[in-house]
Amino acid sequence: MKPALKRIAIACGGTGGHLFPGLAVGDALVARGCEVTLLVSSREVDQTAVKSAYGMEVESLPVVGLSRNLPRFAARFWSSLGQCRKLFRENRPDAVLAMGGFTSAPPVIAGKLIGARIFLHEANAIPGRAVKLLAPLADEVFVQFPAAMPRVLSTDIRATGLPVRSAMEPIEKADARTALGLAENQPVLLVMGGSQGAQSINQALIESLPRLAKAVPGLQFIHLTGGSVEPVRQAYDALGLRAVVRPFLTEMEYALGAADLAVSRSGASSLAEFSAMELPAILIPYPTAVDDHQRINAQSFVDIGAARCFHQKQLTPHLLVSQLSELFGSPAKLGAMAASMKKWKAAQATEVVVQRIYEVCEWEDDGGDELMFDLPGGKEAAA
Repeated sequence: MKPALKRIAIACGGTGGHLFPGLAVGDALVARGCEVTLLVSSREVDQTAVKSAYGMEVESLPVVGLSRNLPRFAARFWSSLGQCRKLFRENRPDAVLAMGGFTSAPPVIAGKLIGARIFLHEANAIPGRAVKLLAPLADEVFVQFPAAMPRVLSTDIRATGLPVRSAMEPIEKADARTALGLAENQPVLLVMGGSQGAQSINQALIESLPRLAKAVPGLQFIHLTGGSVEPVRQAYDALGLRAVVRPFLTEMEYALGAADLAVSRSGASSLAEFSAMELPAILIPYPTAVDDHQRINAQSFVDIGAARCFHQKQLTPHLLVSQLSELFGSPAKLGAMAASMKKWKAAQATEVVVQRIYEVCEWEDDGGDELMFDLPGGKEAAA
């Protein structure tokens, strides 16, 4: 007798921090033979990233974040809810997994109305409004940061780490650099600001380049601008510096694998990928992030010695040149930071989430014993 098809909808759009963990879980579920539908926004970052979503259906939802424009929000919300209800009537999911953010609410509500199992994942140390509001509807809530657990109103909650794509494993720097057209034997700095808030980092880095080129001879750059590329590329070209300049990069494993150090915002997904690739970082939290969650995210990595953190008001060319020349001048310090970054690594986070979905849905599992993994600080959790 042919086994019943397992169907799951994953709401993961809006920012890369929601999208890429959802893709990681989707890939793992497809590999187990599940039918997966990704529910994303119409934003460019979503539409570009889902091109790599092999074996999954993709639906775009007309949603916007909660803002002062309540009529617009309400209209988009009801439109999205109606689309989800129609979609779920035509192709009923057994479970809905929402990764947080403004695409979460309509699929969760539509899923609850048809009796689907509901799962949430909160990536940040300070839970977002969507997860806090939807948690009472969930069968289980997953979090990356143990510190987030008391802030979510749910009795079924566990710290799993954040799912990252299977490609996020340390690779030979020389191979990654060759793939990007960089010299194998020269140091590499990765600069990125995420899908929002990159402009201040871009500007500070550009202004630091003349002094930085003298302070760290031979330094190469991977600069993901998050927007307009030409002004940044021209700044490198004017000084004859070797740099890969892109708005963003889908194959982030090459950028992370090639780099010795990152200058970045402290979005939850970026931090999880840094830990997976054992890449130390200088973190500049996005100052207007809701509940200042990026600063709280960053603090966990500062506490274990994996990163340094500075407020955006401190982000000057003098600071960058000072910090970068110190760290690139001391391979031992970079090595110690990389070793500390590895402490946060939750290598089995994707499988733990998938395993719990199987168990709660009472699906027949094709394999795997109980998964055990370590959390930062020596804590242990079981799935």
